[in-house]
Amino acid sequence: MTIFYDPRCLEYSSPGHPERPDRISRTAPLIKDRHPEWDWREPIPASDDELLRAHSREHIERVATPREDFDPDTPLYPNIEAYARRSAGAAIEAARAALRGEPAFSLMRPPGHHATRDRAIGFCYFSNVAIAALDALAEVPTRRDDANTPGSPTPATTKVERVAIWDFDGHHGNGTEAIVAHNERIRFASIHQFPAYPGTGGKSFANIDNCPVAPFTPRNECVAIAKQSLEKLITFKPDLLLVSAGFDAYSRDPLLQMTLEREDFATFGEWLSEVDIPVAVALEGGYSNDLPRLIDAFLSAWAR
Repeated sequence: MTIFYDPRCLEYSSPGHPERPDRISRTAPLIKDRHPEWDWREPIPASDDELLRAHSREHIERVATPREDFDPDTPLYPNIEAYARRSAGAAIEAARAALRGEPAFSLMRPPGHHATRDRAIGFCYFSNVAIAALDALAEVPTRRDDANTPGSPTPATTKVERVAIWDFDGHHGNGTEAIVAHNERIRFASIHQFPAYPGTGGKSFANIDNCPVAPFTPRNECVAIAKQSLEKLITFKPDLLLVSAGFDAYSRDPLLQMTLEREDFATFGEWLSEVDIPVAVALEGGYSNDLPRLIDAFLSAWAR
C-alpha cells in the first residue's frame, strides 16, 4: 500500500470547523504504527494543465486570489490554493501509482468531491478525484515535476480507456458528478444520504448512478446498496477504479444520520481487495472522533 501524505495539509484551520487538521494528524500516526511496511510519499502539487481538465481558469484564479469566503462552509484560508493543489496532486499520484500496480490512498485535505468546475463549496476547492480521472484518460498525461528525479515513480504506461468512480461519502458527490456527467469514458456512482447537504443526487441519468439513502436506513440495507453500486460499476469494465472514501456515513458522525459501523467500512475494503482492476482511493469526509479507526479498518481490509 502506498500512502500519499504531506504534513503541510495540517497547517490551516478555522475554529469550530468540522473539516479540521486532527482528522489527518490523528490518522497518520495510527496508520504508520499499525502498518510500518507501507510506503509513504509526498505528492507533487497539481499543475495548471492538470487542474484545467476539470476547472475553468477563472475558478483556478479565484482560488489563488480569493477576496472573501467561498461560502459559509468553505473559508478563505491563507494559501488555500497551495493546500488544494497538493490534495489534487495526491489524487493524481495515487491514480498513477494504481496504474503501476500499487494500490494507493491519498490521506490529504482539503477534500474535493463537492467542488464544481467553477465553484468551491462544501469544504472543497478543487475536485480531486475528477481531476485524477481526467488525467488518467488523457492521451498524453502531463509530466509530473519529479519525472526525471532519480528514484521517483515513473509515469503510468497503462492505456486507460474507461474510469469508474465509486463515491461512498455520506454526502452526494455533486461536484464530481457535474464535472464528469455525460462523459462516456467515465461512470460515476454515489451512495449518500438524501435529503442532506448539498441537496442533489436524487436521480440517476446518463453515466451517473445515484443511490440516495434515507436517514436512519438500517445498515444492512446501506451495505447492500453500496455493493450493488460497486458491482454495477465493474460491469462498465473500467481500466481504473477511483474511490471517494468518505466516512461520514458512520453511525456516530455528527453531520449525518446514517448507520454504518466500523466493520462495514472494512467490508468496503474487502470488496476492493477482490476487484481485479487498479484501485486508487482519496479521502473525502468523515468528522467523528473515530475517523482514524474507520480509515484503518478500511485500509487494513483492502490491503489483505
